[in-house]
Amino acid sequence: MAHYFTNDYVSSNPKQIKVKINNHDYTFKVDNGVFSKSGLDYGTRTLLESLPLDKVQGDVLDFGCGYGPIGIFIAKETKSQVDMVDINERSLRLAYENSEINNVKTNIFKSDVYEKVTKKYDYIITNPPIRVGKKILYQILFEANNHLKSGGEMWLVVNKNQGAKSLYKDLSETYQTEVITKNKGFYIISAKKY
Repeated sequence: MAHYFTNDYVSSNPKQIKVKINNHDYTFKVDNGVFSKSGLDYGTRTLLESLPLDKVQGDVLDFGCGYGPIGIFIAKETKSQVDMVDINERSLRLAYENSEINNVKTNIFKSDVYEKVTKKYDYIITNPPIRVGKKILYQILFEANNHLKSGGEMWLVVNKNQGAKSLYKDLSETYQTEVITKNKGFYIISAKKY
């Protein structure tokens, strides 16, 4: 079985979904082989609705962007400069198309973890790919520290059943962490660079 974080494509079957986030309408093109193709997943929705949009500004990285809901939402709702990265080429194509559909300007590029990420960000926002395994997951979350500006913040969502408590404890050793909210087993975590 192909995972959404690989490029082993299953056959393409694109469709459009309509989503309401914070009472604003979005249209996303989705496809087989990308995360949450049936609609905006609950974890991502909880993450987006927990963000302090009045504070989110400057340079923002949507890490593991998939078809683009996080980065597109940030670009639409704030004045931030948004970069979006993923390893999956189909996801990147969809994110590009979805930026156009939703009339937002984003910078989208392929990167294996942070390989092609060259700048530092005020915010890194992610629904991280838990299924890549702990080693790569921790590489994603802890190397983020090198790509945050001083005082920058990483915001992420993780499910209680996928190790949210132990992940929070581990993140606390590197970042100034806070559980922003818990919703139906999903933890929204803010991890601020010291």
